[in-house]
Amino acid sequence: MASISDLKTNPMGTVAAGEGFPVAILNRNEPAFYCIPAKAYEDLLARIEDLELNALADAREGQAIHRVTLDER
Repeated sequence: MASISDLKTNPMGTVAAGEGFPVAILNRNEPAFYCIPAKAYEDLLARIEDLELNALADAREGQAIHRVTLDER
């Protein structure tokens, strides 16, 4: 956790203090937002995409399979 003042004073230091994890930025001792390192954000987006694709595959389970070849016209 860090205050908005801490973030304004040293943005990169505030992010680094989280050691790769999100940092809650507080405004008057209430969470205002989370500062998430780029790597953690990318990992989060990849995980969400995987969950969406798994849900889509589960929804399609039991549907007819249509075999095609690249030579078909």
